[in-house]
Amino acid sequence: MIALIRYTFATALHTQRYLAPVLLFAGLMAVLTVNGSGPLPPAYASSAGALFICSTWLTVALMSLDDAAQRAITVVAAGRSLSVLLAAVATTLLSCLVLMVFGLFFPLWTGSYDVQPVDLLLGVEAQLTCALAGTAIGVLCSRPVFRRQGYALVAALVLVVVTVFTKNLPPVNRLFQLMATSSDSGELLAPAGRMLAVSAVVLAAFTALTQYVATRKD
Repeated sequence: MIALIRYTFATALHTQRYLAPVLLFAGLMAVLTVNGSGPLPPAYASSAGALFICSTWLTVALMSLDDAAQRAITVVAAGRSLSVLLAAVATTLLSCLVLMVFGLFFPLWTGSYDVQPVDLLLGVEAQLTCALAGTAIGVLCSRPVFRRQGYALVAALVLVVVTVFTKNLPPVNRLFQLMATSSDSGELLAPAGRMLAVSAVVLAAFTALTQYVATRKD
């Protein structure tokens, strides 16, 4: 698994497919959080939303690094296709952890906020929730499921829009509503934790579904 993760990282760095989603994340952070003030939950909701979009795009990009022939070779070398899939998911999540650090501290650097430790904990929960949810959508809309990238892009856009804008839909829309209606980070920790658990379950379910579809197609 470590070798597969290193291979995925190396291929992503060589092809630079990570660049577009990372630049999008940085641009959204600059637009949404620069010169902010007041309570931190709305700012962290913005950074989590940026990470949600970035993680979706990044997952699709990392899952599409190899063409069909190269993926078959990688699967044979790894021993099973599930290992290759899990390595891509792990690579995306490790990349999101790096972006999370930026998402946590960039608003503090560019804005004027009264920071408490509980605010940072809420920010971690919110960004993890969106990273897992975005990765789940990216996995389901990746090349193993959609052979044509146009269809994958349309499916990802539809799922992102539905997830963000469907009222009270967990985990993303519900999380945003909670963070927009309350400025008390302490009160938000428990419900945000539940949304984090939901996003983890969704990622596991979408990964299993992707593996099933890919196995049937192969």
